[in-house]
Amino acid sequence: MLDKNIKLAFFRPDFESEVFVPLISQGINAGFPSPAADFEEEKISLDAFLIKNKEATFYAKASGNSMINAGINDGDILVIDRSLPVTNNKIAICFVDGEFTVKRIAIQEDKILLLPENPNYKPIEISKENEFVVWGIVTYVIKKLT
Repeated sequence: MLDKNIKLAFFRPDFESEVFVPLISQGINAGFPSPAADFEEEKISLDAFLIKNKEATFYAKASGNSMINAGINDGDILVIDRSLPVTNNKIAICFVDGEFTVKRIAIQEDKILLLPENPNYKPIEISKENEFVVWGIVTYVIKKLT
């Protein structure tokens, strides 16, 4: 049974107003600072970095906590590519019996399971009776750090 409290709000990327922001291409050292690469930068478009197929990419705002152990938290923005193939162990946006959900796909010999990444939730077993479509594959998670 799907969690009726979980909602996904979908958005199309805005390709008309592409914004380029500075990128420090040397990487940021998580240990000791490196003075050698002081402020060397280039410009990057996050849309160009995150989106490989413009026509098939959408954003969705996640709601709920069934995928917290996969790094998807309430309020995160998911980047979804509808052109990618469905393969085992991918995180996908699925349409099940009239509801959208985000879960990890487990393809087994005789069945498909939608696996939550939170032990408080049970897997969803897809049967022939279910209306089921894999709507797209999650490629990135954008989150705000507190």
